[in-house]
Amino acid sequence: MTAGTLIWVAVVVVVVVAIAAVAYLALRHQRRSRLRERFGPEYERTLAGQENRGAAEQELLAREERVAELDIRPLAPESRQTYAVRWTEVQERFVDAPGFAVTEADQLVTAVMAERGYPIEDFEQRVSDLSVGHGDTLDHYRQAHEISGRVATKKASTEELRQAMVHYRSLFEELLGESPVNDRASRRDAATGRDDQDERTLRRDPGGR
Repeated sequence: MTAGTLIWVAVVVVVVVAIAAVAYLALRHQRRSRLRERFGPEYERTLAGQENRGAAEQELLAREERVAELDIRPLAPESRQTYAVRWTEVQERFVDAPGFAVTEADQLVTAVMAERGYPIEDFEQRVSDLSVGHGDTLDHYRQAHEISGRVATKKASTEELRQAMVHYRSLFEELLGESPVNDRASRRDAATGRDDQDERTLRRDPGGR
């Protein structure tokens, strides 16, 4: 093989390697963008808890694989209506018994998750599974659950309990829908009419005074 041929072979190898590298970087960027979009704030939270970005993204991909194997399904229309009525009742009970209402809200969210097909035995696993489709509201759930855990010891103020109800409602409304990842802006617009009334209800003094 002549020197000229060797040079051309080397050039071809370099070009192939360069093309492969560009394709790899493009695919990695595409995957990263997809994970950011799907997991929302949970992407950065997972990144902060891992030693590097690669490990964080592998964890998120593993969550996707696990949830893909679950039988996650939308609620039947009648179930969705029943849960919506129950939420209204729980929210109204907040006025007289805020601690009890927050505990009920936690149980109601868990019940909806179970009916939709999410495993509910372990809270951390619940959070992990929910992150795949509900990353935007997952921090609400964490905060609400933390406040709910302080109800029994009466270490949560009325304002904290009110915030817990608001946090639970954020996830509850998503779980009732059939497409939690899509059409977020439309869902927020649809909820606006309820938010003002709900806020007034929760702002009333316990005891109805």
